[in-house]
Amino acid sequence: MQQNKGLDKSQMISFSVLCLVLFGFMFYFQNKQQKEEEVKAQQQKTEQTKNAVKQTPASNINPNVTPNAIQTANLANKELKVEFASLGGQVSKVELSEYKAYDHKTDNADLPLYLITKNNSNYGFQFKDKTGKVINTKNLVFAPTVNGNAVTMTANYNGAVIQFIYTLLPKYTLDFKVRTQGLAKITSDNKADFIWDYSVRNLEKGRAQEQSHSEFSYAFDNYKKYDYDGRTTMEEEKETLNWIGVKQQFFTSVIEAKNGFTQSKGNQENVEEGEYLKKLNYEGFVQMTGSELNQDFTWYFMPLDLPLLKSYDKNFDEILPLGWSFIGWMNRGFFIPIYNFIASWGLTAGWAIFLLTILVKLILSPIMYKQHKLSAMMRVIRPEIDEANAKFKDADAMKKQQATMEIYRKAGVNQMAGCLPALVQIPIFYALFRFFPNFIDLRGKGFWFAKDLTAYDDLIKLPFKIPFLGDHLSVFAIACTIVILIYTVMTSGNMQQPQQEGMPNMKVLMYIFPVTFLFFLNTSASGLSWYYFVSNAINILIILVIKYVILDEKKIHAQIQANKEKPKAEGKFQKRMREMMEKAQDQQKIQEQSKNKKK
Repeated sequence: MQQNKGLDKSQMISFSVLCLVLFGFMFYFQNKQQKEEEVKAQQQKTEQTKNAVKQTPASNINPNVTPNAIQTANLANKELKVEFASLGGQVSKVELSEYKAYDHKTDNADLPLYLITKNNSNYGFQFKDKTGKVINTKNLVFAPTVNGNAVTMTANYNGAVIQFIYTLLPKYTLDFKVRTQGLAKITSDNKADFIWDYSVRNLEKGRAQEQSHSEFSYAFDNYKKYDYDGRTTMEEEKETLNWIGVKQQFFTSVIEAKNGFTQSKGNQENVEEGEYLKKLNYEGFVQMTGSELNQDFTWYFMPLDLPLLKSYDKNFDEILPLGWSFIGWMNRGFFIPIYNFIASWGLTAGWAIFLLTILVKLILSPIMYKQHKLSAMMRVIRPEIDEANAKFKDADAMKKQQATMEIYRKAGVNQMAGCLPALVQIPIFYALFRFFPNFIDLRGKGFWFAKDLTAYDDLIKLPFKIPFLGDHLSVFAIACTIVILIYTVMTSGNMQQPQQEGMPNMKVLMYIFPVTFLFFLNTSASGLSWYYFVSNAINILIILVIKYVILDEKKIHAQIQANKEKPKAEGKFQKRMREMMEKAQDQQKIQEQSKNKKK
């Protein structure tokens, strides 16, 4: 029997759609990676400069304050270690005791994880006195008093007493109360301006990836609505924010105002080198009663762990970027619970992903079976399609397409069925693209040569840089590319060659696709590459089993012949396609007649 050497149009459409989506992902994220690689060239010099520079003295922040006047106080529990500075009475250091930060020098996650340190966070309440002078609490000197798990910071300004009362609580929570007495004597304002400047610290291996995940996040409408902003500016002047936070890849710093922030605005900008990724500035107003500032707040310095975030019942779980709508539902309702269930058996993260991949393939196996059965049917009717193409060789493309569609209809071949597997794979791919780099349970989990499944593996380090790839090659990405290439070779026999001059050779494009996939996966989470390596290896096994065990082309041929004998009702889709072609044909005839009359 003659072998099929082409691909039907439905499969061409499927692969085109998938390629466009994946190309879009690749160029978007590789552009960020290119910036990261440019930064690495100067990283060593930057690190040496940073080591020579000591922390900015408090006296440089406020010239009226001497270094000896600055005091610190500390609170700690099993989750947080918090330091408070008397200058500004604010949180000056926050360490998450149960987590570690990535060390670029040792290529290991063995550094203490500080969300706040070295003045990267600075906040205060600003108002005007009756003479018009601007007063900001971050410039005042507070006296600390420690009592158990609480610190009271007290400052005096022209007879007014300002107190910040911090209480360290479980679940990464720091209660924050502001109390004033006598403030009404020096100001007539009815609201205070809360100003928060925050520089995001580089805590993970992939700078570009972590930088892209760093942004404002906030809730409003009594915690019912959530939004985020990774753009240059942030404006929510009409909404009352319940909380405002700065989100990173796996951690977040959030301040909640019991009575809300109004007229909120902010801006942010990327930092291209050094230990900081992005600078964010926020400004919002809080109400004063009788010109006294007595408001309750809560700080949260927490990991982006889904069960933990849900436990607060403050819409914190929306901070975790698992995807919108159906994509997010797949991650929250399927991938995370299934992974946790498999991991509960005591398996390592890599083998848990392996079993997760097998489960997904089993769920999709009916769709894959239909796809491969369609491919087998296409091989059987290929001689008839070649005959029709030869018959209408000199005819217009419309007649040739009508003849091909008639063969499909009589044989009972549904061309649109070939699109379904590709359409199903797209949301799954995007869900996993969100799942692997944001699932904190995978953070720091190694597998074979990959030290962290949420970041790329760089076992092969290059002495030079390759555009879009950088100075390393991911072994998982290479392995995944190879199996995709093998899968492409095995399925390319079903591809029809282009029948019109000027059309691109789809086989060549299919062989290029795995190579472009390497560029995308080389800087993506190694867990994603491992998943797609297993997935495509299983695809190859499925093709072999279906071809040599399940499907019998003789039976398929007999079924097609039986289908031809049965009267076929024209489907709605086929009817519309036929009517469109007939209409186009009539229009073409009219145009040709018009041209002949002019001649």
